[in-house]
Amino acid sequence: MTRRRWGAHSAPLLLAVGLALAVLAAYRGSFSGPFVYDDSPSIEANPTIRQLWPPWRALWPPRGTGLTVAGRPVLNLSLAINYAIGGTSVRGYHAVNLAIHVAAALVLFGVIRRTLDGIATRAIRARPGGEGGAGDWDGANRPALLAFAAALMWAVHPLQTEAVTYVVQRAESLMGLLYLLTLYCFIRCAEEPSDSGRASTAGVGSPSAARRAWAILAVAACALGMATKEVMVSAPLMMLLYDRTFISGSFRRAWRDRRALHLGLASTWLVLGILVFVEQHRGQSAGFAAGAPAWKYWAAQFPAIMRYVRLSIWPHPLVFNYGFERHWGEHPLTIAPYLLGVAALGIAVLVALGRRPRIGFFGAWFFAILAPTCAVPILRQTMAEHRMYLALAPLAVLAVLGIEAVAGEILNGRGRLAATLIACVALATAEGFATAQRNRAYRSELGLWQDTVAKQPGNEWARNNLGVFLWQTGRDQEAIAQFDQVLRIDPNDAEAENNLGNALVHAGRIPEAIGQFEKALQVEPDYGEAHDGLGIALAQAGRLPEAVEQFEAAVRIEPSRAEFENNLGLVLNQAGRTGEAIARFRAALRIKPEYPEGRNNLGIALTRAGRTAEAIAQFREALRIKPDYAAAHFDLGIALGRAGRGAEAIAQYREALRLKPDFAAARAALEAAR
Repeated sequence: MTRRRWGAHSAPLLLAVGLALAVLAAYRGSFSGPFVYDDSPSIEANPTIRQLWPPWRALWPPRGTGLTVAGRPVLNLSLAINYAIGGTSVRGYHAVNLAIHVAAALVLFGVIRRTLDGIATRAIRARPGGEGGAGDWDGANRPALLAFAAALMWAVHPLQTEAVTYVVQRAESLMGLLYLLTLYCFIRCAEEPSDSGRASTAGVGSPSAARRAWAILAVAACALGMATKEVMVSAPLMMLLYDRTFISGSFRRAWRDRRALHLGLASTWLVLGILVFVEQHRGQSAGFAAGAPAWKYWAAQFPAIMRYVRLSIWPHPLVFNYGFERHWGEHPLTIAPYLLGVAALGIAVLVALGRRPRIGFFGAWFFAILAPTCAVPILRQTMAEHRMYLALAPLAVLAVLGIEAVAGEILNGRGRLAATLIACVALATAEGFATAQRNRAYRSELGLWQDTVAKQPGNEWARNNLGVFLWQTGRDQEAIAQFDQVLRIDPNDAEAENNLGNALVHAGRIPEAIGQFEKALQVEPDYGEAHDGLGIALAQAGRLPEAVEQFEAAVRIEPSRAEFENNLGLVLNQAGRTGEAIARFRAALRIKPEYPEGRNNLGIALTRAGRTAEAIAQFREALRIKPDYAAAHFDLGIALGRAGRGAEAIAQYREALRLKPDFAAARAALEAAR
């Protein structure tokens, strides 16, 4: 009776558990971070994730908005599942993001282990006698140990923080998981013998049935990835290259043996093509019609790729938002060293694909993942750390294999696996501490933008967003200073002019605000938000007819913005044109039914028109949507008082004061009603 070896059978499972625990330890501080930046419009203000049934609503994210979820139905559906479980409680979204990352790390572990195991098995078979070399524990478990080291270094690397902790960048991590699942299922399919390779009884448990099942899963994962993020586009080609490199030995044999599977994977491009066609330039935020100068964007990709490589080796400083680095395109000589560096890497990969195809595969994987975001201009950022989520995997594998080679040279082959594992775990430990430290920047949006501006003082986009956050939290003077800095960097930044106008309105400096909005409209005449902001400033200055004109222009430019209709309704009501105001509020609610401010304003207009019963219904609907809406409680109290329901009115005034103790109008109304 053969004695069963404990290590060879138990090591992969123990290593997988250790990998998962290491990732959880590195990200233990990520759960307290709030929604930041694009999280708000893609999650908190996204009406398509509010219900899971019927499913096509969640699979049809808002179109033409430029949101991260636009054109990505699987991503949107995952957010809808989160919302169904816990609403907008951010901890649940962080938990799912981390679960996706852990799953991706485990699948990567499986992919590398099976790849190295296949290489080792073929090497053993090629020896005389077809055996030997795998009898000791280290030899038998080398694939699992090296796979663990590579997956660990990849999973806890601080460069991954943005894709894991920044909630809406689930787009990248979920796509990465599906990409890796496609590869894993492809490998399992290839490992299963065909009918011709091994006779079997037909049925569910037969090798041919298992082969078909893995093939179906590979195609399904690839299709889901295409519907998650466009970077998945390279997956069918990388599966073919993997087949040629690690399984078949040539493209001809790969095509002969697995033609149907490769065609099935290629067919998923149809899913991506339909989604890209439907979305059309992602709301002008990406694509050749997005407004970003394509040649400047391409020029910036050479330093971006070299920076990605540097950050993979030495991840400091890490920056949340790099902005659009136009300066790389100003003088061709500035990009020459980076162009030469990228060219050298590309040539090395091409040479390796011919002479050392296994090494070449990992280099090709790196470039294949980055290629879509390097080729297609993206309006707001020339580079972003989350784009390295999956591209970091081949670099991690090459790093581990390189460490093993160096250890073998130093130790003359003795104990090189143990030395490799010790070195990789030490590096991963340092990475894990750096990741935990990086997660601290995500604990507040203010801190995140301050960190970005400190690291990139010339990043006008970061300063602009820091200014918006400061303005929204009542720190008007600090916000104004940030917008002034943006306009020193780029005097023709219409968005900064508009934001400066908003901050000046909030600070009560109305004449200056009017001037800023007018400057914004000189730069960009069809800027709906600037027309809207100018309308607000004019209304506060008592220039109501001019304000109406500006709001009407905003509605004409962006007819789908409920807020613009609402603001037009407010100024019409203020001008005594109550009937027109009611029509505008109703138009706003047709665009955005779950709009508590719009319903409350409609209720005020209906009260003014003497339609008290209808007004009460609107106030109650506003409170259903937003129960802690103090103004709606107060306005409902006014309507109930006019309807002769004094006791109910008093209860509403009290609730308004409970929610907002300094609500002077509610206190006065309560005193008058007693």
